[in-house]
Amino acid sequence: QVQLVESGGGLVQAGGSLRLSCAASRSFVSINVMGWYRQAPGKQRDMVAVITSRGSTNYADSVKGRFTISRDNAKNTAYLQMNSLKPEDTAVYYCNTYGDLGYGTRQYWGQGTQVTVSS
Repeated sequence: QVQLVESGGGLVQAGGSLRLSCAASRSFVSINVMGWYRQAPGKQRDMVAVITSRGSTNYADSVKGRFTISRDNAKNTAYLQMNSLKPEDTAVYYCNTYGDLGYGTRQYWGQGTQVTVSS
């Protein structure tokens, strides 16, 4: 069963914007941190932005001032608004959460969504 479903990726020109969404399953009893990570070809997966259930956020230095993470706790959904996109933002973006499905808090990953920024 898929617990996290991402959407919103695509192809955009440099300077453009995209908004990613991550919908967590309604089966979660509780969700703590939700976040976005990205992985470019041949590189490790890195944190982009995270947000706690209370709204505290943390960003990678490379996206500060350009990306904004938010969440709607009522919808179990997190968003990543990406502005002023650069070619180096090209990667597969993965949603991540620490949530409880009723048998303890565990880490979950989405299937990933491709973001491609052309120069």
